[in-house]
Amino acid sequence: MNFFLRFDISQNSLGRLMKSQFATVFTTILILFLVVACNDNDDDQNEVSLPQETVQQIEELDIASVQSLMDDGSLTSTQLTEYYLNKIKEIDDAGPNLNAILQINPDAVQIAAELDAERSEKGPRGPLHGIPVVLKANIDTGDQLTTTAGSLALEGHQAKQDAFFVARLRDAGMVILGKANLSEWANFRSDYTSSGWSSEGGQTKNPYVLDRNPCGSSAGSAAAVTANLTMVSVGTETDASIVCPSGNNGIVGIKPTLGLVSRHGIIPLAHSFDTAGPMARTVKDATLLLSAMVAQDRDDSASQNFPEPIPDYLASLESTDLTGFRLGIMRNHSGAGVQTEVEEQFEQAIKVLESLGAEIIDPISIENPDAMYDAEFEIMLYEFHTDIDQYLQEHDSPNGMGTLEDLITYNTSHSDSVLQYFDQALFLEAVKKGPLTDEAYQNALESGKQFAQRAIDEVIEQHQLNAIIVPTNGLAWVTDLSNGDDWSNFVGHSSLPAMAGYPNMTVPMGNVRGLPLGLSFFGPAYSEPTLLKIANAFEQKTTARNPPEYIPTLDIE
Repeated sequence: MNFFLRFDISQNSLGRLMKSQFATVFTTILILFLVVACNDNDDDQNEVSLPQETVQQIEELDIASVQSLMDDGSLTSTQLTEYYLNKIKEIDDAGPNLNAILQINPDAVQIAAELDAERSEKGPRGPLHGIPVVLKANIDTGDQLTTTAGSLALEGHQAKQDAFFVARLRDAGMVILGKANLSEWANFRSDYTSSGWSSEGGQTKNPYVLDRNPCGSSAGSAAAVTANLTMVSVGTETDASIVCPSGNNGIVGIKPTLGLVSRHGIIPLAHSFDTAGPMARTVKDATLLLSAMVAQDRDDSASQNFPEPIPDYLASLESTDLTGFRLGIMRNHSGAGVQTEVEEQFEQAIKVLESLGAEIIDPISIENPDAMYDAEFEIMLYEFHTDIDQYLQEHDSPNGMGTLEDLITYNTSHSDSVLQYFDQALFLEAVKKGPLTDEAYQNALESGKQFAQRAIDEVIEQHQLNAIIVPTNGLAWVTDLSNGDDWSNFVGHSSLPAMAGYPNMTVPMGNVRGLPLGLSFFGPAYSEPTLLKIANAFEQKTTARNPPEYIPTLDIE
């Protein structure tokens, strides 16, 4: 069973300061005036005041390129924000109707205008100043946006404060553009679901082939990035929910080491596995976002072994020479050999890594016993019951949701809208679980987590590996709201690094008949700098990402 669940005033200088302040106030008023004027235009025009060549380029521009435009005055954060809001109207709300964005931040344009004024007065705070970001809808924001995990049971719920890492993103100067749709409750409500569906937001589509599934609970976060509805986004993963949608949607996704990004302010599934992570069109953009998100949260127990000092993740991208790197090829992943085209792309990817100077160890033997998956499921059931009760009791829900039992009752009494496609079997199973002192939970935690960590650590040590390489995903299946996700030909590997709490990242590997495939790199705890170097080298050599073309359907199996 797979769960895709699943940030000295002298007299003369005083005069200059007063002039500067006057200029800043004037600039701010002017920008806000322009914003209001822009908002008063016909919504159907969907245009921003940018040169046509810039509009055409923004589609796939990276953060560094956008910052260059903002530095030379060719672009403002306000214009960029308006551009993405218009793209959401054109592509997400109409046109292909992707359904990736659940909510728009009503303050986004105002925030962007304030950041433009600050840039004019003081210069940028850093590389993310004025950059829009979309957050998965299970991430708290202390603003007008709601945090619902896609469930109508939490409709209208506004968090009291930002998640720990969201506050860091704001401090870095990012514009919170909105919230992304997701698999309801991070895909932990029913035994069978359609990934990317929620009772609040409906079904998110795969922008490459619209009737294909985007995969994973961070489906909206991935679809929004690949469709250029935002520069970057943040997803969350318990098991596969960042890497699988990133693979299926042709983007870069990073699941960090557990605790590298604070878990505070995320609607939980299971604290032993849950983490937020960046999703972007390039490794560098994902690295910039990761760098802003990473910080030790002394109130988060998973931050106990936090690396000090924090590595310079961007420095990992300075060279693409992999000489001296030893990479282990994992052949016994889920669905190995099932999809010939995936295997062919994987073989080509291995040759690319070898051409970059890496030494390939092929194959490596790494065990994936059924007992590990059983332990993972048991941990999730126990922790979801405990963690969701704690979250609900710490937050005021407009619908009076205080416990898992309350959610079950709500779902039952609103079955026409909440249970119209999928039941709540996992809720009913989780609510039976007792406290985390239960022997069954303690045994599962010890056996499952320790096994996964040992399995990875031992093969790394045995072969002196820098990373383990494996396909991220297979061809996306057809979305089916009647029967849920089709796991019959599923290709994946995420449970080992998820169970271990180890980092896992994916980059575009290729494209088969219009559908993207990803290549994953995972390794021991806090090996992000190494994995980023390998992922960036591969990306720079292959440039495998292709933007989506919104094909309606593919006549293939």
